[in-house]
Amino acid sequence: MKLILKIDTSNPHGKTPVSRIKGKAFFPLIFRLCLGMLLPLALFSCTHDSNPDTAKGDKKSRVVATSTIIADLTQEVAGDEIQVIGILKPGTDPHVYEPVPADSRVLEEADLILYNGYNLEPGLIKLMKASGDKARQLAVGEVVKPLQLEKGKDEVVPDPHVWGSAENAIAMVNATRDALIKLSPEDQEQFTQNALQLTNELKQLHSWINQQIQTIPAPQRKLVTTHDAFQYYGRAYGIAIAGTLIGISTEEQPSAQTVQRLVESIKKIGVPAIFAETTINPALIKTVAQEASVKLAPHQLYSDSIGAEGSDGDSYIKMMQANTRSIVEALGGKYTPFESVNSKE
Repeated sequence: MKLILKIDTSNPHGKTPVSRIKGKAFFPLIFRLCLGMLLPLALFSCTHDSNPDTAKGDKKSRVVATSTIIADLTQEVAGDEIQVIGILKPGTDPHVYEPVPADSRVLEEADLILYNGYNLEPGLIKLMKASGDKARQLAVGEVVKPLQLEKGKDEVVPDPHVWGSAENAIAMVNATRDALIKLSPEDQEQFTQNALQLTNELKQLHSWINQQIQTIPAPQRKLVTTHDAFQYYGRAYGIAIAGTLIGISTEEQPSAQTVQRLVESIKKIGVPAIFAETTINPALIKTVAQEASVKLAPHQLYSDSIGAEGSDGDSYIKMMQANTRSIVEALGGKYTPFESVNSKE
């Protein structure tokens, strides 16, 4: 850079005024020099996160849950101490879900993976088993002794829909609590307290559902649904599963003969209503209702997933309440809202 200085000889003090410097202006030159020194510092401060909350959040253990039901119960127990990541979105059917590449990354980064088991989520279980041994894995649903259901003529399989009984959900919560304590022992007191509060509420829910189902006239305590997901609910609360369009997995495709057999069965048992489900296309069960001249319940049942945020089934407890209300009202019972009294022992 070449600066040409010209001294104004008319200045009595013999000093060069800044305004007389020619070539590159002096102030812009200083500005560029300062900017060159400050810019790297500014970029560093932008990329360096000094927020202590963010730093703390990065250190939280990561727990991945495969189903929305397990994710919801886990979040209740974990509170703010653990980062809980649910793979499936509300309303997604775990039976037929096809994993995407992002699911592999989530599983590989997990410290603990909680899944239902009993082959509820076959695609995710296969992916999980292939993801390596970094994360501990717990089949939360398999802490419950399963019902054995027929699949075809010569095959018997465990029913994965164990959460249909609130008592089974208590066992799942306790297993989740123990797994979280192993993962983060320093938070044992908080996990224990959260689990106790949740199980107290589940006990109340269990009693309430029993009371609600008993208001349905005995001859009408019969449940017909799209797929066989309510055996645990039926056995826990005294309502018979009178028929289903398909079996325990939604992968099945009912034949015309299956549809016709269900229509004839509904006519014989005389139920006032049958039920669609939120995770399954209702077209076929609507057809069954029309051919059997029976009402399709106005509210679909939550079977394999909780509802979307803001719905009447956006948590496990609310899902069970919503299902019970739909069943009771459609089958002629008298519904009374659930009122939980949270108590800590």
